[in-house]
Amino acid sequence: MLAPADSTLATVPTFNALSDIYTSDLLKHAARFQLLTEAFIATYGFKPSFIVRAPGRVNIIGEHIDYCGFPVFPMAIVPDSLIAVRATREHRIRLANINPKYPSREFSCESGSSVTINNTTHEWTNYFKCGYKGAIEAIDCTNPQGMECLMDSSVPSSAGLSSSSAIVCCAVLATMKVNGRLLPKGDVVETAVASERYIGTNGGGMDQTTSIMSQSQSAVFIEFDPELKITPVKFPSTDPQITFVIANTLVVSDKAVTAPVCYNLRVVETRIGALILAKHLGIADHRACKDADPLTFKVVMDEYFATQDTAGSDDVQVWIDHLDAMLHASTEAFGAHPDGYTREQMAAVLDMTPDALSAAVHEDRFPVRAQQFKLLQRAQHAFSEALRVVKFRQICESGNTRIDYYTALGDLMNCSQDSCRDLFECSCPEIDELCALARRSGSFGSRLTGAGWGGCTVHLVLKDRVGRFIAALKREFYEKHVPNMKDEALSDAIFVTTPGNGAAFYMFD
Repeated sequence: MLAPADSTLATVPTFNALSDIYTSDLLKHAARFQLLTEAFIATYGFKPSFIVRAPGRVNIIGEHIDYCGFPVFPMAIVPDSLIAVRATREHRIRLANINPKYPSREFSCESGSSVTINNTTHEWTNYFKCGYKGAIEAIDCTNPQGMECLMDSSVPSSAGLSSSSAIVCCAVLATMKVNGRLLPKGDVVETAVASERYIGTNGGGMDQTTSIMSQSQSAVFIEFDPELKITPVKFPSTDPQITFVIANTLVVSDKAVTAPVCYNLRVVETRIGALILAKHLGIADHRACKDADPLTFKVVMDEYFATQDTAGSDDVQVWIDHLDAMLHASTEAFGAHPDGYTREQMAAVLDMTPDALSAAVHEDRFPVRAQQFKLLQRAQHAFSEALRVVKFRQICESGNTRIDYYTALGDLMNCSQDSCRDLFECSCPEIDELCALARRSGSFGSRLTGAGWGGCTVHLVLKDRVGRFIAALKREFYEKHVPNMKDEALSDAIFVTTPGNGAAFYMFD
């Protein structure tokens, strides 16, 4: 159920001027679009009808809690995926990539249900196929148009900046537009989220929502439960200006490949945690919990406090009080198993067989491998991280000039990294090293961003110190780990970012 907000009901915009999409470096973007257009003509013999773009994202705070139902605080970045598209009368989808390391593919243009996706093979076109399949199903298209597509992406892959989701979003939008039925943004988000699960990753929706819904100069506070709600939030006006630097550890962690022992395992741990917490709180038989599929920590929290009268109360304080209470309850519920549960122990708590428990959390679609399930640590991270997100937004919107914004926001980011490392165990030695170095070099807040286990980090830095900060990281991290790295690759690995626009179509004059 989507919130009746203008942003979710509007459609993805169409522009014929790059200045409506990008706010800086227009000559650079124009050259890239021209190169893509010329490459399309060289590949297919015709000019594309349009180019669809969807940006990557950086999550400022709120890691691994979207699939727990809690709000997150990301922003779109300038790096994006582009797909040049031309409709054809043939019943084929032809896919090519401007990067020669990705081979061209094609598949039959049929109904969505007939599109096969082999998620056991790490293949770049799988992400397009996911978006195509989901879009055809969402618009109930029985006779889809053929397409010729050429892709280019400036979002680093397997880096925690949602390169895969940007491709899926582009594919969804391209398929809908070619087939003459472009759904509202909110429905596009839901389609993209469902589509990406065909690859075998049980994601929560932050990446696709940010890519589709973002606005220039604003981060987005995204709420998922009880309905999708997007609130643009500007960072505080400070002097020097708050700036965010993205630094890639260059440790590759593809979440689709490692899902059974990393990403999907964390999802399953939080879902089983929600089932056990609901039973501990005596609400497992309430309709809200019984009907929820999946049951999340957010649903459990809301149902536990459903009868509480909060009329006239400050919304932020209600959030804080409820999350604090859930932190205490999770310690009571899971504290007897600080080293984790076996499957048999979890099933026994829930009066289920292990097989029934696996079915309840959909392991048939998203299998996991683990001997111990650390429910205490995962719950503590989820509730405390949600608390940090709420406080981060509160500080940004406070308008209190007496606040030391740099320290207040930076401390929350640092605590988030500590929790990701110690409780959710999704960091890695290179992330820890880079964050520690960044703090010594002038960052007020440093943390992993994205799924973790490698990929990128994000750092809150004063604008007038960015040059010195980046130079320090290049010297003490990149020269150490990748001594012969070329300047262009280094510029892609560490860069300043500002909140960018969401997805758009570019039409030729």
